[in-house]
Amino acid sequence: MDDHDPTAIDLEVDPRARRISGVTFHGGIPFEIPVISQIEGDLWTGGCQDGLVLPDFFHHLVSLYPWERYEVRHDLTSERTFRMFDATDQDTEDVDEIARLVSGCIDDGPTLVHCQAGLNRSSLVAAATIMQRGCTAEEAIGLLRDRRSPAVLCNEAFEAWLVEDYEP
Repeated sequence: MDDHDPTAIDLEVDPRARRISGVTFHGGIPFEIPVISQIEGDLWTGGCQDGLVLPDFFHHLVSLYPWERYEVRHDLTSERTFRMFDATDQDTEDVDEIARLVSGCIDDGPTLVHCQAGLNRSSLVAAATIMQRGCTAEEAIGLLRDRRSPAVLCNEAFEAWLVEDYEP
């Protein structure tokens, strides 16, 4: 990597250059996806692996998976961590508040919302954020599946909550 080129990507530690692969816990769906994906504008979602370096263009970092952390080598405007589980009985009480936080962050600059693989928890919050901005649940889920992975929101309880119960 050329230390003088700000656009150079360190393939070892930059999440834009790395991929995550596996099989989802919910539904057994195989996936191979980038660690992070741009959804729209300044909204990014993804996963996390210890040792990866957060790209320096991000202003905000919202973690829903505190068990692994990005190495941050630049000043962030904000960094927030919430503990969420990818479980069918996960309480969704705080999702609206977290989505409002994310919405404010993306109004200010590039924002990464991450969980472990970037399929369920981060997609739940991203979908709620997109819905707060005027999209339907179906439009938000479709956008995330198109830009991130067809395996997005394979936790059927998360998808059902967005479609049936969430009112931004």
